[in-house]
Amino acid sequence: MTSSKPRLATITPFHVMRLLARARELEAGGRDIVHMEIGEPDFPTPAPIIAAAQAAIATGKMYYTAATGMLALRERIAEFYRQRYAVTVSPQRIIITPGASGALLMALAAVLNVDEEIIVSDPGYPCNRNMAEFLGARACSVPVTASNGYQLTAKLLQQYWTEQTRAVLLASPSNPTGTIIATAQLREINDYVVRQDGKLLVDEIYHGLTYRESPVSILNLTDQAYVINSFSKYFGMTGWRLGWLVVPEGVTEQIDRIAQNIYLAAPTPSQHAALAAFEPQTLAILEQRREEFARRRDFLLPALRELGFEIAVAPQGAFYIYASCERFSSDSMAFCETLLEKAGVAITPGIDFGVNQANTYVRFAYTTSMDQLQAGINRLRQFLL
Repeated sequence: MTSSKPRLATITPFHVMRLLARARELEAGGRDIVHMEIGEPDFPTPAPIIAAAQAAIATGKMYYTAATGMLALRERIAEFYRQRYAVTVSPQRIIITPGASGALLMALAAVLNVDEEIIVSDPGYPCNRNMAEFLGARACSVPVTASNGYQLTAKLLQQYWTEQTRAVLLASPSNPTGTIIATAQLREINDYVVRQDGKLLVDEIYHGLTYRESPVSILNLTDQAYVINSFSKYFGMTGWRLGWLVVPEGVTEQIDRIAQNIYLAAPTPSQHAALAAFEPQTLAILEQRREEFARRRDFLLPALRELGFEIAVAPQGAFYIYASCERFSSDSMAFCETLLEKAGVAITPGIDFGVNQANTYVRFAYTTSMDQLQAGINRLRQFLL
């Protein structure tokens, strides 16, 4: 009789959370810490969104919605796709979820069976691997480097595709690298997956937070992909825990059944609030914030390079810089711990994003003010040079 591997044995922790906890301890003791570790916008939720939530809550009608979400919100998201991407998406294909994490879980559950594989990039967002493992499937982590923009390519998929492969997960812009998949490359990947009779999942949660070019949505190229998105990053609603999933025609009923059993419905106040996320006055606020993120990136990128961090590919979106710390350390976790304790600067170790060169990379998040970023650079300069 063989023993099965415990499910939780494959679920890795967020190492940065230990660093954050230690940072909070230091702050409680009077230390000033510059936070560049957490991928959470520092701006408050836009006022029109808060006002919409308050007005809805005042009615007292905070009942469950359908598991797929409020129809009015699904229709508003469909209109957003028409306006921003010039693509038609039926509201019936849009499912409102508790955060992008809920969308990711629904998509993985829909396309993967036990012991089947999904191809993901390394480095990449760790939940992608962990959720697949949690469902009893396997994540095939493919090393990506600066030479391919830290993104999967059709050539890499051909190299790593096996009889057990059922799906591919992309992220554009990506976490932790902030890089974007070019349209031609995205089309090549989709064409290859279709030829293999596989499923394509695309994380677009950082769409809107791009600084030189606006990437197309995978929905501009195909209506067969699963698209994961969120109100957390561009829309600044992290604590509201709201996301959405776009699925191919005919899949909604399956997702509906999964959602009913796993989380019943996304938070009702958050759904009412999100109706205001697409209003012109809200979008104007969000564009101002995007411009501020671009200003922060344009300060932090050359400043880190001047300090000796190697950054082979400049981020094109999101709010992260993925940098080699090899000049200073071959142990990214120990390096981050030292910077926190000695310099008062909190950043994320590469080991949170995979195993590919993970000990010689770190991630900087420019989710704090310019004053704080400048203070952080000054502290790093004094400590490292």
